[in-house]
Amino acid sequence: MSNARVLIVEDSASLALGYAAQLEDAGHEVSLCETLAEARRSLLSETFDVVLLDLQLPDGDGLTIFDALGEAAGNPGVIVVTADGSLNRAIAAMRLGAYDFLVKPVSGARLITTVAAAALQGGNAKEADTEPEQSAHNSGAFHGFIGNSPQMKAVFRTIESVADSKATVFVTGESGTGKEVTAEAIHAESKRRSGPFVAINCGAIPENLLESELFGHVKGAFTGAVENRIGSAKAADGGTLFLDEVCEMDLKLQVKLLRFLQTGMIQRVGSSAAEPVNVRIVCATNRDPEREVAEGRFREDLYYRLNVIPIWLPALRERGEDIGLIADSLLERIAAEEGRKISGFSKASQDYLREHQWPGNVRELQNALRRAVITGTGKQVDLAGSPRGAPKPSMAPMPMSQMAAPQAAPSTMPPDQFRYAAETASGQNAPFDFSGMTLDEVERTAIEQAISRTSGNVVQAAKSLGVSPSTIYRKLERWSD
Repeated sequence: MSNARVLIVEDSASLALGYAAQLEDAGHEVSLCETLAEARRSLLSETFDVVLLDLQLPDGDGLTIFDALGEAAGNPGVIVVTADGSLNRAIAAMRLGAYDFLVKPVSGARLITTVAAAALQGGNAKEADTEPEQSAHNSGAFHGFIGNSPQMKAVFRTIESVADSKATVFVTGESGTGKEVTAEAIHAESKRRSGPFVAINCGAIPENLLESELFGHVKGAFTGAVENRIGSAKAADGGTLFLDEVCEMDLKLQVKLLRFLQTGMIQRVGSSAAEPVNVRIVCATNRDPEREVAEGRFREDLYYRLNVIPIWLPALRERGEDIGLIADSLLERIAAEEGRKISGFSKASQDYLREHQWPGNVRELQNALRRAVITGTGKQVDLAGSPRGAPKPSMAPMPMSQMAAPQAAPSTMPPDQFRYAAETASGQNAPFDFSGMTLDEVERTAIEQAISRTSGNVVQAAKSLGVSPSTIYRKLERWSD
């Protein structure tokens, strides 16, 4: 391992001496400072490979030390170590140039590994006898995520620091930003990793069936209950239960979920007996939960019970060069699945990747790449020339002169979808003949025309149809198979 020179800036003597002992045992040379003023003087007079920096110091905010790094001898890598584990502080440190962000308490193995990696990145480490082990996210990959942006590195740090806690995690962010991937990462990083991971989409299951799906039921509890069912909560016993789109849950069921969170006991539909369940809860929504509470659609007490550890996922358009990394990885996988030999992206496609706003985030990017691979003919992907929304309807709207009188909508079709399915490409309401079409075909036509009206913006299309964007993305992915 590299013999690096490390400057520890920490006002707690016990912590500073603890870090120093661990690093010295690993072969590093260590200097200690208690204040910002001392740290600035040391950086100007000596050369360091790594700065281990606390944020709460007696004479100011530790982040201000970055102002002195431009005049410092050498190019030290900065590792922020603090009890302040907020995502905003992590992002601020990363944007200023920090190599990593660790939350107290820090294990000795993590400290030594991160210091060695930061020393190599700074370019000032001495010749190493062996290469340091690096954590997965330093290479841009982390439990299904791909990204090196400061925002995502901060998310990775948060996931690592909270994984073994029993506290409930509330993940928020736009549709397609990776909320379920976050839940899976928390599970994989935790001591529960050997237990089950069970995901349930609260917005995709009818309200009258969601309680049974979540808590289970006994035989004969209602029409169609032909056998006992344990439910997702019991199925996740000993592991992690992920509640996606939790803000779409009915208010009556929210009361039962709150009781479950408070007691750790479930009661199956039709049963009078309560059963203990040991699960870690991770929930997510693409809505603004505080607005849902303010408007009476989500219980305030449940929100505060769920929002113990908040994790916010940035939109793809806010992640800079991560877009290219994700696109490269997805393209390689999709090309292999489709049996295509693709050499990369055309220049126009590279420009499109950077300039497009990606309102549907990673899911939209994945669908766009698959369409481009399937419909393309060249060695390079022409993403800019491929359809930007869903594929055009296979059944084009009939000419106005041939349209029949309005017909009643099928009783099982949502009114909004029926209304929009009858619109022409110009956006004007007009009668449309649904005869000869299945309900699935009518639904597909409605969705495709809504996407066409919004110039490929799936989020806006979903809003106009009164459904969740994730619902549309799932259907688009099914139709593309």
